[in-house]
Amino acid sequence: MVSEERRAEILEKLKNGVIRFDEDLVSEASHEALEEGMDPYEAIMDGLAAGMDVVGELFSKKEYFVPEMLMCADALYVGLDILGPHVEMDESHQAAGEVVIGTVEGDVHDIGKNLVKTMFEIAGFTVHDLGRDVPLDKFVEEQLRTDSDIVCLSAMMTTTMLGMKTVIEKLKAKNPDVKIMIGGAPVSMEIAERWGADGYAPDAHNALQEALNMIKGLREMQAQK
Repeated sequence: MVSEERRAEILEKLKNGVIRFDEDLVSEASHEALEEGMDPYEAIMDGLAAGMDVVGELFSKKEYFVPEMLMCADALYVGLDILGPHVEMDESHQAAGEVVIGTVEGDVHDIGKNLVKTMFEIAGFTVHDLGRDVPLDKFVEEQLRTDSDIVCLSAMMTTTMLGMKTVIEKLKAKNPDVKIMIGGAPVSMEIAERWGADGYAPDAHNALQEALNMIKGLREMQAQK
């Protein structure tokens, strides 16, 4: 079993590899995590995803720009390709739910959305990814088509996040039971509550936990009917 000191060292390497867009470092640390018996899910969330959270902060401070974000994402996916196949979720985390996800109309930033999608897939969700710059009505159409449990809306700009409010209103009018989660740099819990969303996630880790809680609540509600 890996020591606490060694575990922290590997997590730091994974995190820094993403931040520095160092694919070789990420690959090395990912293999070390597996070889030394670390939980691959922990390596993803506390290493790779933690690094991407820092990258998001650097982007919001204008210390990183789109080219750096893309290179960081490439490093992230190197790690996910190595660690992802080894993740085994226990029953308490196994989702067995469906999610529609996309970046709202006018917004072409999808790195955060893609990370959330990957976390969901690792956790056992079926994900219907609409991509980026998604027409607002498409979210409603896809939720009705797939009967998905959750709809996740992402926006990275204040000018595009207003579209979320429209989608929330339309979704709730068509299906009051659907759960809606919003996220992205300009979004906050206050905005989520004001616009009638069921949840808010500042990052991929929180998005997954929020989704798992939503699924649990939905299943309990369905069992009572």
